[in-house]
Amino acid sequence: MPSQCRPYAFSVPYACRRTAEPVPGGHRSGGPLTGYILSVKLLAEGGRHRTGTAPDCRLSCSGDHRPIKIDNSLPEWRCKMKFIGKAALAALMTTAVTTAAFSQTSDDKLKVGLMFTLSGPAAVLGEHGRDGFQLAVEQLGGKLGGVETEIIVADDEQKPDVAVNKAKELVERDGVDFVVGPIFSNILQAIMKPVTEGGAILISPNAGTSNFAGAECNKNFFVTSYQNDQVHEVLGKYAQDKGYKRMFLMAPNYQAGKDAIAGVKHSFKGEVVNEAYTPLGNMDFSAELAQIAAEQPDAVYAFMPGGMGVNLVKQYRQAGLEGIPFLSAFTVDETTLPAQQDAAVGFFGGANWAPNLDAPGNAEFVKAFEAKTGRVPGTYAAQAYDAAMLIDAVVKKLNGDVSDRDAVIAEMEKADFQSIRGDFSFGPNHYPVQDFYLVQVAKRDDGKYQTEIVEKIFDDYADTYVSECKM
Repeated sequence: MPSQCRPYAFSVPYACRRTAEPVPGGHRSGGPLTGYILSVKLLAEGGRHRTGTAPDCRLSCSGDHRPIKIDNSLPEWRCKMKFIGKAALAALMTTAVTTAAFSQTSDDKLKVGLMFTLSGPAAVLGEHGRDGFQLAVEQLGGKLGGVETEIIVADDEQKPDVAVNKAKELVERDGVDFVVGPIFSNILQAIMKPVTEGGAILISPNAGTSNFAGAECNKNFFVTSYQNDQVHEVLGKYAQDKGYKRMFLMAPNYQAGKDAIAGVKHSFKGEVVNEAYTPLGNMDFSAELAQIAAEQPDAVYAFMPGGMGVNLVKQYRQAGLEGIPFLSAFTVDETTLPAQQDAAVGFFGGANWAPNLDAPGNAEFVKAFEAKTGRVPGTYAAQAYDAAMLIDAVVKKLNGDVSDRDAVIAEMEKADFQSIRGDFSFGPNHYPVQDFYLVQVAKRDDGKYQTEIVEKIFDDYADTYVSECKM
């Protein structure tokens, strides 16, 4: 039986009408794409199917008739047919089944879904990401690439199961062209498949796990932040260069935490006296602080984002441990400093950006973000802002037509936009090649707190997993 339908061989029942949208997706089993999904909006009299049941959305394919699975639980019936080849898809897109490309909505708007953690202790991280992206769109007049843009915001609640359901809604119900997010790596792991196999391009403005940088890289996935290990490598190299011999490492027990520890150890060659993995969301560090006091390491390294970092820094000072250098990533930054305040001043971090970075457009971005939100922007905001500017450049280059997925990906790979980080490009795995810095917490003259550049640690630095990526 042929694995590809002949061109011009499709037919769709009247009730399914010509609003059918072919969406790249289908089945993967460690190999190439072997199917496409046809999303069919049911239109009959009055815009509803009168009986309340799905009509037969079966597609006919000359010489190769296959059954269609119909999912009646969705607002639109989704008819799935296996083994529809690219030539047949092209034929489908040029027939009367649809007059619009698969990635364009009926009103010709570009649709972008934002998925961030917007509730719970880590909500401030997601708020920075959301606000950074929306600021860029506002500055561009509500358009990306000159195309009117609709932004749909989803709160993943830092729960993988919730994130999966909302990712499916963004792709299947809302028909977004891009999904931008998330903050946390466990959420990224959860939404990767439903987004990239559901027909959208996923852009992470924060989470950048090692598996997707390497063997599990995905052509429909881009990162505008970093590979998780890299920021942590900054502190490992700094500790190594300072001559520290013994370090205490601590991080939450999830993928990003494991990547953090791996990053430090990649650059630090001394003795690790302890690797402490705490529950994600843990707020009491008394046990770990007691261990630090007992071990008396040359330095402590911590990756504790959000509310975890707020509590750790305050408890570290209260425990009288400030004599032991405190190195960190995403633990003392612009999302935690308003709560940590003086307790964090002088502590070091690693970053790919800082508010005082001398790069084209950065000072203007910081000023606009503060005016809009009343907050000093952190890396979460900067990386999401860059994600918006990336989409803007791609859509503009394609004259607003994002129907050719391969063309969109090819333009994205060029990274032809002005990043507020300065030098920025994508490696073969779609992860950034960029500079990294040692930063230190400072109190500004206006009483606000921010991280500031101390020195550049890595120049045009690519992640260590890129060689494992075979796209």
